[in-house]
Amino acid sequence: MENILEETKSIMKQNGIRANKSLGQNFLINKDVLESIVNSSEISKDDMVIEIGPGLGTLTKYLLEKAGEVLCIEIDSKMIKILNNRFNQYENFEIINEDVLKVDLNNIISEKKRQGKVKNVKIVANLPYYITTPIIMKLLEDKLDIESITVMIQKEVAERLIAVPGEKETGAITYTVYYYCESEKIMEVPNSSFIPEPEVTSEVIKMELRSKPAVEIENPKIMFMIIKSAFMQRRKTLLNALTNTKVFLSKEEGLEILKKLNLGENIRAENLSIQDFCNIAKIIIEKSK
Repeated sequence: MENILEETKSIMKQNGIRANKSLGQNFLINKDVLESIVNSSEISKDDMVIEIGPGLGTLTKYLLEKAGEVLCIEIDSKMIKILNNRFNQYENFEIINEDVLKVDLNNIISEKKRQGKVKNVKIVANLPYYITTPIIMKLLEDKLDIESITVMIQKEVAERLIAVPGEKETGAITYTVYYYCESEKIMEVPNSSFIPEPEVTSEVIKMELRSKPAVEIENPKIMFMIIKSAFMQRRKTLLNALTNTKVFLSKEEGLEILKKLNLGENIRAENLSIQDFCNIAKIIIEKSK
């Protein structure tokens, strides 16, 4: 850790850099964590890695040694200069100065594959904590042609993302991740692994994209709308939450649907499997025809 710590401090000092709190910058200085992220992402020379928010390039350095190509997407223009200075001698290094939420990743990936430069694409990143959920949602909902997403994020968010629907940590996003991915926890990361130290514990997780979604439904958007509605009022029963948000036109209709699916009238959203939500959506879709 000492070498990376000194190197990080030196780069920050040379460039007059302070961690930008508004961009959620905390610089990773733990070699074991870096190696664990890279090893668990199983990168080879056939892969293009997209790194979101590379910061000073501590992880980037490891990725460049393993991957065929590394595309960094960094919003902070100060970091762009540092990254270019550090890695412009690498032929497999490319950088975009942009907010990842505004980047057309589908276009970039399809163009790289069309050129025959890469076989597989993997996302590897130490994500800014303040914007983790929108980034993960974009990566999944844009249906990118990628194999896996290996990220370090806040532990509390990580547990919710990779939970199996129906477990204690379940939230609305749990179902989205489960629909698209098979997920696992790689390791917990103490806050002492960063400078400056964040106030929270971090966790590295890996999400491998499924070859086909976890459930079959013709219109997944309706299922996700129902899940979102159910969790907007998660302290209420599913019946009340979906009646209040007009998913069920009346309590009577809701009771009828729940009975048909052998779900109790007092069941709550977090107790449902993704198949349960899929079945509710199918009935709602059928009724609207």
